Amino acid sequence: MTTRTSARLAVLVAGAAALAFALAGCSGGSNATGSTGSAASSDKPVSGGNLTFAISSENGCIDPQQVGNNDDIAIARQTVASLTSQDPKTGEIKPWLASSWKVNADASSFTFTLRKGASYADGTPIDAESVKENFAGIQALGAKASLGSTYLSGLKDVKVIDPQTVEVDFNGPSAQFLQATSTFTLGLVSDASTKLSVADRCAGKFVGSGPFTVKSFTPAQQAVLVKRDGYNWGPSTNAHTGEAYLDSVTFKVVPEASTLTGSLSSGQVDASADVQVTDLSQFEGNGFWVQNRTNPGVVYNLYPNAKNPILADESVRQAISKAIDRSAVTKLLTKWDKPAKSVLSSSTPYWSDQSSLLTQDVSGAKKLLDDDGWKVGSDGIREKDGQKLSFKLVYWQNTNDQLQLVQQELKAVGIDLQLKQTTIADATATNNGTQALSWGNLTRADPDVVRTVFSARGTQNNNHRAVEPVDDVLDQQAATTDKATRQKLVDQAVQTLIKEAWSIPVFQLSTTIAASEKVHDLKFEASSRLDFYDAWLSK
Repeated sequence: MTTRTSARLAVLVAGAAALAFALAGCSGGSNATGSTGSAASSDKPVSGGNLTFAISSENGCIDPQQVGNNDDIAIARQTVASLTSQDPKTGEIKPWLASSWKVNADASSFTFTLRKGASYADGTPIDAESVKENFAGIQALGAKASLGSTYLSGLKDVKVIDPQTVEVDFNGPSAQFLQATSTFTLGLVSDASTKLSVADRCAGKFVGSGPFTVKSFTPAQQAVLVKRDGYNWGPSTNAHTGEAYLDSVTFKVVPEASTLTGSLSSGQVDASADVQVTDLSQFEGNGFWVQNRTNPGVVYNLYPNAKNPILADESVRQAISKAIDRSAVTKLLTKWDKPAKSVLSSSTPYWSDQSSLLTQDVSGAKKLLDDDGWKVGSDGIREKDGQKLSFKLVYWQNTNDQLQLVQQELKAVGIDLQLKQTTIADATATNNGTQALSWGNLTRADPDVVRTVFSARGTQNNNHRAVEPVDDVLDQQAATTDKATRQKLVDQAVQTLIKEAWSIPVFQLSTTIAASEKVHDLKFEASSRLDFYDAWLSK
């Protein structure tokens, strides 16, 4: 059994997903981009045509302020513009709907000057009042805006200074917020759209600010986006600023892996980021190109639950981490994928190599369990006080091969990991704080994603643990704008989470595009989201 490429291992974890670099010029990380062929072209772009893009799933919602699944994000991202844009090469935050901004000394107040002339698809202007309405709308969505509500955590007030100037104030420092304004989840929709029902917004009835608008949406089948006439405010991080080159983009849901591969190879679809690993090589040349980028953010992790009496024991958690051969697991993915070397992926700002804490040590794992009183039973599984060292992991991500190898590695030290794959809805409902282990990652090009996932003071608290000193460190890194200080704090937090095995990192997520050579300039944005704005088709 083979999995699809890690390109599209979606990014939900504990009910939240796909977040997306705080202050410009932060250190650490790399673009980690590999490619065969080229997504770009020296030819002059031409306008027109429909690009058909195959996705493997669609969860019934394409509202950019609510979506979390990668495939839905690919659709939603094209329909909204954001206040800022993040350079995928440097991580620098650059203008988009905001032409400039000021940040106070402790990053608790952000003042944006909006560009003139930008409007929503219905012609209403994008002004300061509209920004205020959007942020209020995201707060009103509550848990349904799982990403946006995190970005706006601690929001105190949004003040309209004048039609082109808006001030966003937080109760305390929020160094992550500037990067958050570059993400799809804080992308702007019209004032009227912020007041639509959740269902209508999910159904694509919103009016966006981006280069494409929703023509039609049939859940689990397809979404059709059409070019926005008159759009002329593309970000400086793209190759042009005017209307999109494509007339339309059709996102076609093709859930069966072999059918998707066949559709791409036969020309029924033009591109996809869901081609299974074993099929990618046939698209390296032969009239196709392949491009890969490591997703920034928290890598794929096992999250121990502190409420479980066994996993509350640090020795058991550490033994699980020591038992895993991360390089072996990664060999089941694409040739570009890398083993986890930290809680953060290598493309995340402020990443640093912590691989010395993540080496496989089978003997060390066994000794920890021996010293902790776990004795190997007749079936090879350890026992203590009449209880088996056994856990169940319910997951929905298409990571069967990787988890089955982890299962074998844990069994080699006497730990029984039982696996059950199910739907997103069922897995989310199951992982309600009662499961011993959970599994997932979270994409965002800012180290504050670690606080989002692990902080005991946060809404996710994937470990379900009490507040510890590491939570103070996570709060401190979110409150400083000094790069050197923040780097030290991020490193300290990451090292603590690994050493105490609250984080058990396994591998980095990446996204791989495979496309026909007639497709040009289909790109990644800074958070490895797909960007169709510069894309065009050869005639």
